[in-house]
Amino acid sequence: MNSSLLWVGTGLILIVAELVTGTFYLLVLGLACMAGAAASFVGLGAEIQTILAALVAVLGALWVRRHNQSKEQPKMPSLDLGQAVRWESWVSEADRLARVSYRGASWDAKIEGEFSGTPQEVFYITEISGNQLTVSKAKR
Repeated sequence: MNSSLLWVGTGLILIVAELVTGTFYLLVLGLACMAGAAASFVGLGAEIQTILAALVAVLGALWVRRHNQSKEQPKMPSLDLGQAVRWESWVSEADRLARVSYRGASWDAKIEGEFSGTPQEVFYITEISGNQLTVSKAKR
């Protein structure tokens, strides 16, 4: 069988697989196989075909990697923002740090704004910083 047909067949399989996965790396490998097929078609030796395909694959993979790194991923807003919590007790009243109940567990929270300090008073999460919630009476 003609080696250019093997290169083209392999390249087409990789390109179709790329359409299913969406990673772009398989597209690069498919195009590298097409470069090997072109080298075979013009009569270059198997070593040159392989080297050309490898060169296209490496350069293409580096380009895809650089292109993917340059995309800024949008930051997903936390699903916890705006959720209700219940006041449990003070950790430090002077610093407005309290313990609140959220999802069946106690959390450290910084209280913003007005509050009455009654047991089970409801607050809403306005910010999350590490393991500490920032809560207020106003739902944002």
